[in-house]
Amino acid sequence: MSEPEVTAFQDRVYGALSRIPRGCVTTYARLGQSIGCNSARAVGQALRRNPFAPRVPCHRVIAADLSLGGFSGQREGAALDRKLALLVSEGVVFSEGRLVDPTRLITPPVARCR
Repeated sequence: MSEPEVTAFQDRVYGALSRIPRGCVTTYARLGQSIGCNSARAVGQALRRNPFAPRVPCHRVIAADLSLGGFSGQREGAALDRKLALLVSEGVVFSEGRLVDPTRLITPPVARCR
């Protein structure tokens, strides 16, 4: 089975995202800035099409206001519940819809978190 075809932009997004370690999160904007893109929306669209999940952990990207943002093209419902469950399993906690521990928020590329 061959790897799915992705654009050069998607490849850069997925590469940077692959360096976000377990237990850490970044924002769409920070992920974009790490690859020279100033469009959080474009990053979100690339993540929406991520054919490599969970190896490329798009659940580790949250909104700039430190809320969950979206997941699998959804902003509520079962998809967002799954994103939250994945993050909680990695020790990333949210309360009242916001990230509890801002030290878990990083800018890629980063070698490790905490």
